[in-house]
Amino acid sequence: MTERLQKIISARGLASRRKAEEWIIQGRVTVNGVPAQLGDSADPETDEIQVDGRELPSTTDSVYIMLNKPRGYVTTLADEKGRRKVSELVADCGCRVYPVGRLDMDSEGLLLLTNDGEFANRLMHPKHEVEKTYDTWVTGYTPEGAQALEKPIELDGYRIRPPKILVLQHDGDRAKIRITIHEGRNRQVRRMCQASGMYVTRLRRIREGKLNLGDLPLGKWRYLTVSEVQELKK
Repeated sequence: MTERLQKIISARGLASRRKAEEWIIQGRVTVNGVPAQLGDSADPETDEIQVDGRELPSTTDSVYIMLNKPRGYVTTLADEKGRRKVSELVADCGCRVYPVGRLDMDSEGLLLLTNDGEFANRLMHPKHEVEKTYDTWVTGYTPEGAQALEKPIELDGYRIRPPKILVLQHDGDRAKIRITIHEGRNRQVRRMCQASGMYVTRLRRIREGKLNLGDLPLGKWRYLTVSEVQELKK
């Protein structure tokens, strides 16, 4: 059965669909020896599909991982600045996996990784609006700032939905706030706090959908259970 090339490449765990599209545009993908064009389809059972002159890996079992990401690691698989990558922390999982979404270098906590491209694309698609919860340590806290944080603001030309805010503790202008958002804009929580007059000193993601970080040690990973994967796929 024929499928779009980017879908085939993603399903084999090589890259996300978006990255696969970039590879096609760059001329790195061939079908039966002919450079592919964006929009091309192929049958992975009968066509010879290659990336950089190498055949696609055979279909492997899907792997789903939760990592408690420490600060100081980037979520890209390649970094021209030589910074530490989250892939180094899961190198012993037995296959190549890539992050589902982003968690910036200065943030920590729950990060999903997988070799299942369909799963990753579904989870990251804006229409699903998977809730994400962060414990957020700030300076510059005021009750008025916390109230402002509950209001929707515009980021990148998009008006975000009102976040859920719970002030867990505060001492003077320092506070720990639990923030739940529905989107995943670049550095969204930090920018929301800044717009409310607060500066984030520590940010830790503790929940994505119904999946909780729990007591997973910092820098360690575990496989998701079958029920956890099924819940995320809903």
